[in-house]
Amino acid sequence: MAFVDLDRLGRFIKLPTASRDILEGPEKQIMMSLRLKLSETERITATAYVVYYCTVRGPAKGGIRMMPDVTLEETTHLSELMAWKTALVKIPFGGGKSGIKLDPSPLTRFIKSSFLKEWVHQMRLDLERGVYIPAPDMNTGPADMAVIVGETRIPECVTGKPTGVGGLPGRLEATGWGVAAITRRAAEHLLKTQRTELSVAIQGFGNVGSYAAQFCKDLGFKVVAVSDVNGAIANGDGFDVPRLIRHVNEHRTVAGFPGQKITNDELLSYPCDILIPAASGDVITEKNADAIRAKLIVEAANNPVTRGGDHILVERGIPVVPDILANAGGVVGSYVEWHHSKSGAMSTKEEVFDRIERVLGMAWNRTLAARDEHKCDLRTASLIVAAGELIESMRDRNWV
Repeated sequence: MAFVDLDRLGRFIKLPTASRDILEGPEKQIMMSLRLKLSETERITATAYVVYYCTVRGPAKGGIRMMPDVTLEETTHLSELMAWKTALVKIPFGGGKSGIKLDPSPLTRFIKSSFLKEWVHQMRLDLERGVYIPAPDMNTGPADMAVIVGETRIPECVTGKPTGVGGLPGRLEATGWGVAAITRRAAEHLLKTQRTELSVAIQGFGNVGSYAAQFCKDLGFKVVAVSDVNGAIANGDGFDVPRLIRHVNEHRTVAGFPGQKITNDELLSYPCDILIPAASGDVITEKNADAIRAKLIVEAANNPVTRGGDHILVERGIPVVPDILANAGGVVGSYVEWHHSKSGAMSTKEEVFDRIERVLGMAWNRTLAARDEHKCDLRTASLIVAAGELIESMRDRNWV
């Protein structure tokens, strides 16, 4: 069953039966066993999943997640979201995702790279043919993408590479920059208040959360609360974000930085104007949505708000900028990198950021127009826009 609420979407637009059938489930699910011999007595084994979801608009695009609790269901949901996300921002990719059921923390870089090569060996044909284009995700990064390029010798087969291996300047910051850029637009349109008067709380201070904090601060917002897996801190007057980032780079946690100690749950209900969940999924649910005190939520993480939680927020009149729009800066950056790797073009970081902001800005404007036309929430509006792109592509390719 589709993770996206197609029944709700169907109440606002006409979904052709054939199109709905395609969107109801994944196009392809791959499950494989990865094995690496370390010595005569020691081996590493793990189950890996790769899912393609509606590739009518282009090759499957999505990151490689390496987590001990990753599941086929989660991998499928994330690939589905990518299909809708790429359609919303009009990028010629379909949905894809990989999950490797393994905790990489005890592995040396050499062993992790060797294990990833086993994944490449099983996925080689799809990588070489451009059927699937991976990128970094949880517990994988640019160095891991360089391993894949080293095995295939095809720079465009993967994005999120180090800049010295054909990567894109600004790709590392792209998702966080996109979150900040969309937050600025949403604040201007929905809160109608000067940015310098608006406070932001960010749950999660990894790659996306930390860059979102940095760019929000640069844009004039006041960052008043942040968290990571070790806890949360708050400062009603606003943090010195560059100093906070230096602390995190040195200590690998926000813990210990000057500020009021709070819990992750308390951060979600912390009094602020804008809440940016940038950690994991399902953190705002029907159990805590009533406690949210923010005036606007921007979904930097994937699936941070459950369907039940979303229903409560809509009833309370709290707008939610959905993940398929809010965190799409990463896939826009990936598209630019992929295109550059194929063509040999080059861009500066400033040009990349400008491209991301323009693409997200167009998607935001189309989402607002759909919201006003159909009298619906932002999530439904974004799906209406994306559905139009997907259905048009299905007709163009004679899928329906």
